[in-house]
Amino acid sequence: MMRARRVAIAWLVAVLGMAGSLAHAAEVGDTIHLPDVKLLDGRTVPASQWAGKPVVIEFWASWCPFCALQNPRLQALYDKTRGTKLQVLTVSIDKQPQDAVAYLKQRGYTFPAAMDSDALRRAFGARKGLPELYVLDGKGRVVQKEVGEMIDDDVAALARYGKP
Repeated sequence: MMRARRVAIAWLVAVLGMAGSLAHAAEVGDTIHLPDVKLLDGRTVPASQWAGKPVVIEFWASWCPFCALQNPRLQALYDKTRGTKLQVLTVSIDKQPQDAVAYLKQRGYTFPAAMDSDALRRAFGARKGLPELYVLDGKGRVVQKEVGEMIDDDVAALARYGKP
């Protein structure tokens, strides 16, 4: 009986410890180690591809009205910065991948998109809102974080991170 109680207490402490670590959301100044990411089109982007490059990462959902307003701006940024060192990655938090795929297809988005994963949740921590956008420098340090919809000019200004 005592052993069972000790095991239960140890399990509870471990679970609460994990919840506490996930509760912390990444903030400006934190360093993020991006994992390998499987895109919705089936390709896997190895973590090494992000090394040394600035990356704009946006968390979104197909049901989010503010994401629906921001994603065309992100598509324009992606189109404008193709061929530069700036990378763009979007991450859907939808429950079903087919919802995210249908959303992207219906709107003609071509930016790289993945589903949220345990590895990404460990890297970025808890979400504070949608859309949630991070800019990482070439060393993985968060240099900008935005929670909520960004206006046209603010999204377009992210292109500066791709300039030498």
